[in-house]
Amino acid sequence: MHFPLLTSALTLGTTLFPIASGHPLGATEHTEVLPRSSTLSVQQILTIAPKSSTCAGATYPAQCRTAQQALPHIVASFRKYEIRSTGEQAALLAMMAFESGDFKYNVNVFPGRPGQGTRNMQSATFNEQYAQSIPALSAKVAAAKGTSNVNAIRDLLTANDDYDFGSAAWFLKTVCKPDVIKSLASGSLAGWQAYVKDCVGTDPEPRQAYHERAMKALSGH
Repeated sequence: MHFPLLTSALTLGTTLFPIASGHPLGATEHTEVLPRSSTLSVQQILTIAPKSSTCAGATYPAQCRTAQQALPHIVASFRKYEIRSTGEQAALLAMMAFESGDFKYNVNVFPGRPGQGTRNMQSATFNEQYAQSIPALSAKVAAAKGTSNVNAIRDLLTANDDYDFGSAAWFLKTVCKPDVIKSLASGSLAGWQAYVKDCVGTDPEPRQAYHERAMKALSGH
């Protein structure tokens, strides 16, 4: 699928989506970071998450999305939260692909933590904060908080692919500190490791192969 540069009109039968809207990636406040092309392709997603070519045989088919299905929602999140640098985009793609098993899951099945999910598998606490940031969900979030269903808010997010694939970008721009974001945007290994350890609060090593593939796919080398 190809979108003409800097527009949002769908053109069938092509393969690229523009990420920027109104200016090229890497412009203005991001001039110091490794720049990005203004498009993201299915093939780049497949390079990062090679098992996302199909949902055939998925354990939970309703949760699964292929690279083709995921692409427009990932692009929408990059536009909404202004994720313009190679380092930031690669980190979020790597995190989502790893945590969701190449987009096969959007709910924490193993070990099954209540309320945990979306494509970056964020906790119930962050899912509530994220849902509260979405005006269209305000009434539904209030209603969900009044129930005993601990998964209700997560389910509001995972029911909509834009929200589901938007959580990683929201988390980066809302939860991570500015110095972590700046370091990540530089495209450095240290920036990636600081993002995973100091912001996400987990171990970079199991996620490293995904990050390496993402950097290669987005930088072209």
